Amino acid sequence: MFGETILMSSAPTPTKRSSYFNPISFEADAAFLPVLGELPEGLQGTLYRTGPNPQFPLENAHLFFGDGMLHAFTLHEGRASYRNRWIRTNAWQAEHAAGRRLYNAAGRPINPEDPALPAEDNGTGNTHVIGHAGRLFALEEAHLPIEIDAATLRTLGSADFGGKLKGPFTAHPHVDPATGEMLFFGYGAGGYFTPDISFGTMNAAGEVTRFDRFIAPFSSMVHDFAITEHHMVFPVLPLTGSMERASSGRPPFAWEPELGARVGILPRNAPASDIRWFEGKACYIFHFMNAWEERDAQGHRLLKADVLQFEQPPLFPFADGRPTDTLRSMARLVRWTFDLDGTSNTFRQEPLDDLLGEFPRMDDRFTGRAHRHGWYACQREGATQPSYDGVAHHDTIQGRRAVYHVPQGDRLSEPVFVPRDADAPEGEGWVLAVAARMQEGRSDLLVLDAQDIASGPVATVQLSHRVPGGFHGSWIPGAALNLGDD
Repeated sequence: MFGETILMSSAPTPTKRSSYFNPISFEADAAFLPVLGELPEGLQGTLYRTGPNPQFPLENAHLFFGDGMLHAFTLHEGRASYRNRWIRTNAWQAEHAAGRRLYNAAGRPINPEDPALPAEDNGTGNTHVIGHAGRLFALEEAHLPIEIDAATLRTLGSADFGGKLKGPFTAHPHVDPATGEMLFFGYGAGGYFTPDISFGTMNAAGEVTRFDRFIAPFSSMVHDFAITEHHMVFPVLPLTGSMERASSGRPPFAWEPELGARVGILPRNAPASDIRWFEGKACYIFHFMNAWEERDAQGHRLLKADVLQFEQPPLFPFADGRPTDTLRSMARLVRWTFDLDGTSNTFRQEPLDDLLGEFPRMDDRFTGRAHRHGWYACQREGATQPSYDGVAHHDTIQGRRAVYHVPQGDRLSEPVFVPRDADAPEGEGWVLAVAARMQEGRSDLLVLDAQDIASGPVATVQLSHRVPGGFHGSWIPGAALNLGDD
């Protein structure tokens, strides 16, 4: 009754992932989706999301591995349409042609001599999808961006920007709203589990104008970084990478808190050798909400960053194989403060809220500048396992939060902020999030008033199938799916 067309299917194999993350086995188009309520008049564009959706699911596979699948919702003149497509990477195409799984639970070839393996691994694209310079890219952090046709979701292939990009490219580049430049980085730039970090700048026209490298204090999983008006911020935290562990069959990434937290701050136009390292209490973050600069009462330049901070990382063990503590592996909103003019190389970590959450987003028009409003996926009070079923709005000026929760048992994705229009005040607009209706086995796209989260959705777009749990997405204003072209 939801008007979807199923285009392709394959029989899934058993998996022990939670049902929220279980993959789906088909691609679908839906030109006209039911809408409860009324879509806001100014909401014209497409929400693109990506996440792991293995073509051949494997029992006990790590959540971070698996073929990427794109999900796109176009909202236009009060109507909603949808399309999903696997990202046809080299690995996906090889497995599809072979009709069988070629990679193990750690994403490595089952048989390195298998002639069905592709000549080159170009990643999964399963972590984030972004637009820049009129192009759309699916990202994960170990390979180059994969370009996607925004209208059809057709995979166009890896993008090295005229040969100027080499090695890994972050899933979290950030665009300076004043210059239109996109700043990016990649960890393990000297090879798997090396401490080399590359970084660079791409101008508003999509041309790489800088590509450089430095050596971090140790090899770390650096999922995100931050930019301010004048600086870049690199968190090198003690979730470490080790070739020795990987070669011996132990977890390649593991928690070594005795190394402490290191954060490198580099002026954007300075040579890599100018990076300054600050030290703090061991912690881990996957994501920044934002970072910015200001001055204190003594005139010192301060750099501040709001992060979702874990005491211990989820999903990874200690280096000796012990599991981390689940209750300490859930994140809270914390503010980091660095005195750029002081003599101390330590930084302050100040809790802002005790609400458990992850996947922070803000009004991207204020990236790198002081912000007031931020949103993130959150958990109900008393949660003992990571299970995001709400959206929190945090007002940094008033120090208050508002929360909306979906019904008990349902799950909610990362919230994506969309401004009401290009000139709207900060935080005026909507928040989009995908809700998994777990008892019904399907999903909805929720549209919430960003300033009135607690009142619930102003509109709900209904799907007849479930969108598996994923990671990140982007709103591209004016973009639209072409459902007449595959």
